[in-house]
Amino acid sequence: MPRFMGFVRMEEGIGMPPQSLFEAMDTYIGERAASGVFLDGGGLYGTEDAVNYVVRKGEVTRVDGPYAEAKEVVGGWSLLQYDSLEDAVADQEKFAQLHAEHWPEVTVVATLRQVSEGPEATGD
Repeated sequence: MPRFMGFVRMEEGIGMPPQSLFEAMDTYIGERAASGVFLDGGGLYGTEDAVNYVVRKGEVTRVDGPYAEAKEVVGGWSLLQYDSLEDAVADQEKFAQLHAEHWPEVTVVATLRQVSEGPEATGD
């Protein structure tokens, strides 16, 4: 069964989502966890405590947050498993729709990417 990583990107510092979104997400995730689709996931704290290690020309540099240049940050993630790509895409649209319905005043980018099973799976 193909696995997918879901990411939610949004502008940082826009405040907490409304309670109705939390409640809708609890229901949405609960249903998917019960059916085996939702494997793991959660929200992320802001970038004020983030740490990046940048590798450039063989040198490693640590860069601590917050990152003033960041327009959007990843605010949440999920690991999901679906029978097909079509099922995953359709369900990701439902996930995005929950945000549109319960938090319409913000811009949210809901990204879905298939998890690679290694070089042999891609034909490389």
